[in-house]
Amino acid sequence: MQLHPQYYYQQLPPQERAAYHGMLTCLQALAPSARIPRLPMETLGTLFFQLRLDHPEIFYAVGFSCRAVPEAAFVEFWPEYRFEKKRIREHRQAIEARVTRLLRPLRSLPPVEQESAIHDFIVENVRYDKLEKPYSHEVIGPLTNGVGVCEGMAKTVKLLCDGLGLPCIIAVSDRDRANGERYLHAWNIVQLGGQCYHLDATFDNSLSKYGPRYDYFNLDDAKIFRDHRPLLYPAPACTDGGQFYYKLQHLSWTKPEEVARRVDQALRKKQPGLVFHWRGGYLTREVLAELCAQIDAAAQARGRAAAVSVNWPQAVLQVRFVDAAQPVETETLEDI
Repeated sequence: MQLHPQYYYQQLPPQERAAYHGMLTCLQALAPSARIPRLPMETLGTLFFQLRLDHPEIFYAVGFSCRAVPEAAFVEFWPEYRFEKKRIREHRQAIEARVTRLLRPLRSLPPVEQESAIHDFIVENVRYDKLEKPYSHEVIGPLTNGVGVCEGMAKTVKLLCDGLGLPCIIAVSDRDRANGERYLHAWNIVQLGGQCYHLDATFDNSLSKYGPRYDYFNLDDAKIFRDHRPLLYPAPACTDGGQFYYKLQHLSWTKPEEVARRVDQALRKKQPGLVFHWRGGYLTREVLAELCAQIDAAAQARGRAAAVSVNWPQAVLQVRFVDAAQPVETETLEDI
């Protein structure tokens, strides 16, 4: 079954669908208010949040209030807009123009290449920034200001996927009960060939200091939940592990000597480094020490040194070649 663009709407019972639809119609028209079915405020708050996950183009709605008449079956929904109507329309035009330019060269590509291009746009053009709050949580941040946090990046991925007809939803992890946040992290689930896969462009963005990373590109449930909290709302199961990027690119290795051979090959080709996935059992500190010894030996044999970064949960290593006289760095995911 294909993912519906309004995934969260599709999960709702009739009364909540009616409230969702009333909110959506009001927001799309930039209307001052609308009459919607009377439901508990907590339920309405959830619907307002899910609506903006389904519709990332509504970047300008930041909250709402309700006015009720005692015993009435309806309430008046009063949205809070981030900008004046004229400015909202200007931002809409700018976003639509940017999306059109971005998607034009992608329309003839196969779906997985479309997905890859969208991922690369986030990784290469968006800077993680949680300080620019009016923009970072919405598509306006990544698309017009080059900044975003996980919510803004995930919404941008969905907006671009929607524009190509590529089935995509936004997944959100359960709340951080320690500090009372509504949710902890947002990413995407993309459907390719009938199968669903996790795509976390934000995590790859944070890892891409020395070039694009694909550690979180088309993961199954088993891999993504190694370092992601459980979902706040149910989402389709992602059971296929066969589309993992590094495996498809023949960058998933099982033997230390294979790592050494590939490092030597990269050095001979004068490449600045390489990224690979370790598939030869658990990546323990002992295994990492053995891999680093092989990497160091191969680099030293060609007069270079190696700096190694490690994504422990996903067992992905990045190797950068540096001058032999330069101090060698070893980083973990927490350092990046």
